[in-house]
Amino acid sequence: MTPPRKAPTFQPFDIAGPAGRLECLKLESALDDTRGIVLVAHPNPTEGGTFTNKIVHTLAKTLSRLGYVAYCPNLRGVGNSAGTHSRGEHEPDDMATVLAHARTEYPGVTHVVLAGFSFGTLVQSRLRQRLGDDEIAGMILIGPAVSRYDFPTVPADTLVIHGEQDEVISLAAVLDWARPQQLPIVVVPGVGHFFHGRLTQLGQLVEREWRTRL
Repeated sequence: MTPPRKAPTFQPFDIAGPAGRLECLKLESALDDTRGIVLVAHPNPTEGGTFTNKIVHTLAKTLSRLGYVAYCPNLRGVGNSAGTHSRGEHEPDDMATVLAHARTEYPGVTHVVLAGFSFGTLVQSRLRQRLGDDEIAGMILIGPAVSRYDFPTVPADTLVIHGEQDEVISLAAVLDWARPQQLPIVVVPGVGHFFHGRLTQLGQLVEREWRTRL
């Protein structure tokens, strides 16, 4: 009897970014084949957000189970990454560098997903504006920080999940942002910004929604 494949673990590595060293974590696909690449952006570093955030890891592990290799960088000025936090102005440059690195490691993999939580949703949404439709397969935004920044519109197929009782970014603000775009929002009842006690449910929700797109 063949033993079950051991689940992958996060592996640290560094790359040269626009502002210097970029500290990253990588989680291989849990499947034998790599279906795609997912980049996961962390929440606001001025409030403790790093690549160790639980929602970041939930997203990475969920997509790994679906066959993606996940890259989770500490953006500029965070952890051991060089540079200074710029409130989303230059962080998309960091993420673009991680994407370029991922493409060199997996040159035959063209299915790329951008995912993020809170501040990370701004970074990914701004990066998405620079890229063509043929370059990105989709986006996953958790608790988008639409009321804190000049937040762009996103493609119509973006998966947006928000807690009903989010105490950082109100659901009303997210709906106001989404309404002109006619963008559906998945609302999780009774949940705050950090999905405390509901991370398993968040992972299951992302997995169920994303499987329909594979």
